[in-house]
Amino acid sequence: MHNPFNRSLALAICVALSTSAVAATTTPTFDVNDLDTKINPCGDFNAFVNSKWVAANPIPSDRTRWGAFDMLREHSLQTQRGIVEAAARDAKKAKDGSIEQKIGWFYRSGMADGAVEKAGYSPIKPELAKIEAVKTPAELAAYIGDSFSRAQNGLFGISPGADFKNSSTQIAFVSQGGLGLPTSEYYDKSEYAGLRDAYKAHIAKVLELTGEKAGDAKIDAEHVLAFETRLAKASLPPVDLRTPENQYHFVTLADADKASPNFSWSGFFTTQKADIQRGFSLSQPKFFAEMDKMLVDVPVAQWQTYLRFHVIDSASPYLSKPFASEHFEFNNKTLNGQKEQEPRWKRVLESVNETMGMALGELYVATAFPPDSKKRALELVNNVSAALKARIEKLDWMSDATRQKALEKWSTFLPKIGYPDTWRDWSGLTVLSDNYYGNVLAASQFDYNYEIAKIGKPTDRLEWGMTPQTVNAYYNPTDNTINFPAAILQPPFFDATADDAINYGGIGAVIGHEATHGYDDEGSQFDAKGNNADWWTKEDREKFDARTAKLVAQYNAYEPLPGKHVNGQLTLGENIADLGGINVGYDALQMALKKNPAEMEKKIDGYTPDQRFFLSFARIWRGSILAKRQEVLLNADPHSPAQFRAMGAPSNMPAFAETFKCKAGDAMVRDDAKQVKIW
Repeated sequence: MHNPFNRSLALAICVALSTSAVAATTTPTFDVNDLDTKINPCGDFNAFVNSKWVAANPIPSDRTRWGAFDMLREHSLQTQRGIVEAAARDAKKAKDGSIEQKIGWFYRSGMADGAVEKAGYSPIKPELAKIEAVKTPAELAAYIGDSFSRAQNGLFGISPGADFKNSSTQIAFVSQGGLGLPTSEYYDKSEYAGLRDAYKAHIAKVLELTGEKAGDAKIDAEHVLAFETRLAKASLPPVDLRTPENQYHFVTLADADKASPNFSWSGFFTTQKADIQRGFSLSQPKFFAEMDKMLVDVPVAQWQTYLRFHVIDSASPYLSKPFASEHFEFNNKTLNGQKEQEPRWKRVLESVNETMGMALGELYVATAFPPDSKKRALELVNNVSAALKARIEKLDWMSDATRQKALEKWSTFLPKIGYPDTWRDWSGLTVLSDNYYGNVLAASQFDYNYEIAKIGKPTDRLEWGMTPQTVNAYYNPTDNTINFPAAILQPPFFDATADDAINYGGIGAVIGHEATHGYDDEGSQFDAKGNNADWWTKEDREKFDARTAKLVAQYNAYEPLPGKHVNGQLTLGENIADLGGINVGYDALQMALKKNPAEMEKKIDGYTPDQRFFLSFARIWRGSILAKRQEVLLNADPHSPAQFRAMGAPSNMPAFAETFKCKAGDAMVRDDAKQVKIW
């Protein structure tokens, strides 16, 4: 289950740290031949650093984007492939019940495409029969509860999370869902009419694959779209979901049942075997009010069609080729522009990661992340954290009262490096060697039960929300942790053989990014204990909002596609974190260089440490993306497009202008009135 409160970098990274200045004789780890020296870095810094590489590295046909993060993800996948293929090969002689055996059987069952083709859609026939047996609204509500208990429903989301008002305890969060298109705006904007038609065609095709007549399937597709359109109209857009008050709405079971006369939340949670105690977060009340109405005013037959389609569509990646191909054609190709399907081994590996990711992570760490790396990484985290503290102490716009609260929060940051200190127990999961879809179901339910069991329990700050093999990093405001999986602690983000400038511009800025999330527009609404509380003076909050408004305006002006601009409000948290991260990383580099003054002006490949810092920062955002995929992300993703992340934060830094001798009026030099300074 995904934790909706994590704030991630959403890009790529690996490790083995040395935080002392490195001599100029070190083998270069930044290829200056990639730089396009015909382009003025003060005009378009992203193009100066990345355009030659992008031109020479087209997007692979089975991808929607290609860049630094994607290359590192590919490296991680290849390492994982070696692990799962070895596990599959040796599963028979592995210890019975071991994670090696379970992962081996799981992967082997997925790669046995002959058996998958022979099974067709028979693996989902029992679930379709359950839907067909529903006759009344009461039976419908009961089916929804039962299907959730088997990890089989996507009508809405459910996950454990720290209570916003009492972060020491986990409660249940239920959240809006149920849509097959990326966001609610796809259901009513005229510009997406063509996509809606394509979606209806997809729905009809999926239903036909299980034997429904074409004419009936076409009518049913209209019903599914109308059903989802009602849900969409009651759903909040992504930008509104970023505010804590739209993520948390605590209710008692009695109040929830009163608000939903057609859906018993008491009965639902009893079926889930969840320990609700005081209550739970009915996070978006408008959505659930509409869902409750639909239970009685939408005919049961139309509910059945909606549920039947989503059961088939969700299962399609694990079924025979006609189902998997149709799923790809709409979701990957039509929506996102992907030209070819990924090879089967990647798709099966993805299903292993989705359901047994932490078990695979335990094997990955043993292969790819030696224990000493964890110690070295923490060293760099501490250096960057010290730089953040120094910046907070020197802020000229913040009062002492708010500053003390900010420093109190800083003092309770918990960095987690590489992988968990303790691993999950998988002894309750049974995996077979010859039942791919059955294994997906079993592992999904096992994981669901594991998550549901957290409800009512104390919050565990040592719990991880990402697997070690994930190329990303994240901050969680409700437990005030910053988290760096093993797979991101690698080149180009970190390289033990590189000079400090390269490392602080890469992983240093990433560390600063995640720490700054604790003080972005969302994180700043949570205190040192992870509670949603106001620790600001009124005047300081007004100053903060005025500064962030300038950042919103800056990113609103960026236009990655003709007529399509970045949503500066949707991406505000990440943009604040980018700006804070690069400033903190730069300060940490200066602290390291002061300990070794001789290194300050020493050039490597003709570039000073300060220049290499900014070059390294821009390099981590290098890449290109298909237009269709970019449009989906502009609507749904809280991260700005990569090219603007390479330029947006540096353009607010006087240190950048000084380093590259930029002048007033250059595109990379924002004038004083527009320049953004926050943390």
